Amino acid sequence: MSIGKGDTVHWNTSQGRTTGTAVEKRVKPFTHDGQKFNASDDEPYWIVESKKSGSRAAHKESSLSG
Repeated sequence: MSIGKGDTVHWNTSQGRTTGTAVEKRVKPFTHDGQKFNASDDEPYWIVESKKSGSRAAHKESSLSG
């Protein structure tokens, strides 16, 4: 699946399925909210914004669906 900036995406949380917007793709290691993520071209991460709470989180592209 190809995700683009601004796309609506879904992911699973402990509270159930969440919907949000893809904000920024990361392909190099980075830190978000004090956590380190090992993003790469082979395993990109997306910063996503929850439609419900407005908070942002980092998720592997493979864990997101359209």
